[in-house]
Amino acid sequence: MESAEVMPKVQAKTPAERQDSRWDAVVARDPRRDGEFVFAVSTTGVYCRPSCSARRPRRENVQFFTAPEAAERAGFRACLRCRPKSFSGNQEADSVKAICRFIELHLDEPVTLGRLATEFHQSPFQLQRRFKAVVGITPREYADACRLRTLKRSLQAGDSVTRAMYDAGYGSSSRLYERTASQLGMTPDKYRRGAVAAMIRYICTDSPLGRMLVAATDRGICSIQFARKDNELIEGLKREFPFAVRKADDGGLQNWVDVLLHHMRGEDLNSALPLDIRATSFQRRVWTYLQSIPFGSTKSYSDVAKAIGHPRACRAVARACATNPVAVAIPCHRVVREDGSMGGYRWGMERKKTLLALERR
Repeated sequence: MESAEVMPKVQAKTPAERQDSRWDAVVARDPRRDGEFVFAVSTTGVYCRPSCSARRPRRENVQFFTAPEAAERAGFRACLRCRPKSFSGNQEADSVKAICRFIELHLDEPVTLGRLATEFHQSPFQLQRRFKAVVGITPREYADACRLRTLKRSLQAGDSVTRAMYDAGYGSSSRLYERTASQLGMTPDKYRRGAVAAMIRYICTDSPLGRMLVAATDRGICSIQFARKDNELIEGLKREFPFAVRKADDGGLQNWVDVLLHHMRGEDLNSALPLDIRATSFQRRVWTYLQSIPFGSTKSYSDVAKAIGHPRACRAVARACATNPVAVAIPCHRVVREDGSMGGYRWGMERKKTLLALERR
């Protein structure tokens, strides 16, 4: 009998070859490998899709996982830029979602079509055409809509026009009035005056940092401030919520005050403490990360910037810390300079030193 022709066997890739293939896909930002695996970066604690537009990490800091769930079990969190858990297999729709998230996170920066094209490795013409086909508006119109939504929310809550302007990402008052008067149907100031005033209860009490004010809406704590005298605290609350109905508390806030006082005297904070705060997407990312810093520890501004995926945004991180409305509950006092020196603190350097000393003790 004639010997049968033997077909050569296709050898399976070794683990090392599989790792090399995945790394090649990450370096090339290959969208065809999205859904096959995710890569995690040990220095940032974040995992991404192969096609993520973020800056490429060093190879020795990268681990690969077959699914997002496996990366999360290993202690990594999803990238807010490429949203690996929202991958649907529709490359065009997923790409547009990633562009939307990028715009939302950079409302306070000039995000031009050219910058988006560079960030997402497309030509400006292609990017605009695909974005408009999926969303129905251009990237610039989408950014304007996001800013307007944030502005309206802040004005309705009684924030000053200036604070609402910067929180929404408008660079100047002239640009604010030019862009929004027609969309609001009136000037921002008139819109704010017509907003429904919120009810805010407050209490002033002694604390290790001097007199402390805790204020809350029906949803949770909206302001924690420190000063030498009660009238300074009440005046500060008035400036922060000029159109709210402010009322001294009759005892309902005491439990939350007790939790905060125990925390300042050296006990870890109850993470279930309810907060009612408004924030831009970037502020919220910074503040959420601050709440994850272990009790008694500190991080530098650059550590925080890297952890949230914006390694060059140290100044923006410092601004987010300075605008934190709920001192101690969001522990911005745990952020220090690279050399270990204190840096700034909205409520004074002595209070920051005292807080850190109490936690270390």
